[in-house]
Amino acid sequence: MSEDALNRRHAEKMKKHKEARDRLMSGKTVEKGLLMVHTGPGKGKTTAAMGLALRIIGHGGRVGIVQFIKGSGHWDTAERRALECFGDQVDFRIMGEGFTWETQDRSRDIASCAAAWDLAQAWITSGDYSMIILDELNIALRNAYLDIDDVLAAFAARHPDLHIVVTGRNAPEKLIEAADLVTEMSLVKHPFRAGVKAQAGIEF
Repeated sequence: MSEDALNRRHAEKMKKHKEARDRLMSGKTVEKGLLMVHTGPGKGKTTAAMGLALRIIGHGGRVGIVQFIKGSGHWDTAERRALECFGDQVDFRIMGEGFTWETQDRSRDIASCAAAWDLAQAWITSGDYSMIILDELNIALRNAYLDIDDVLAAFAARHPDLHIVVTGRNAPEKLIEAADLVTEMSLVKHPFRAGVKAQAGIEF
């Protein structure tokens, strides 16, 4: 087939594709706050949430970020320092005591998660935010540090325009069912398995 014929064939194919796409998009008229879940064993759950935060900031919105597990004594992350440069558009709170294998103290973990959830609920009901990111909330729910039904009730009662993003492995089935968007990060290959340690700009 000649180059001209290939180009015509491609143009016809893309025209049909655009017409089908336009028909599909014409029926999408609802605008609402979404409940989004990033879960799975792969890397990138928190990173993807921070990318959404940047989009909201770029549109002039305000973002609240609560980290449930990562502890302030261990996680001076670059994303926190970068996002705090946006001033009043970002509230970033590290509420955890560190990963559970580091604290080795269930009562401390429960208390820190309860405090983080109290803050998150206050933000959810405030009406001051366009998006709230609840980083590693799935871990707190998986370990039964918080009641899943209480969490879902708070989500359901939120302002209709508020986006909520929940991250962490092993998202509960109830949360997955309630969510509007669920993304599962799958692990295909990771440098840690080859002896590469966590590095600045990649893991933190």
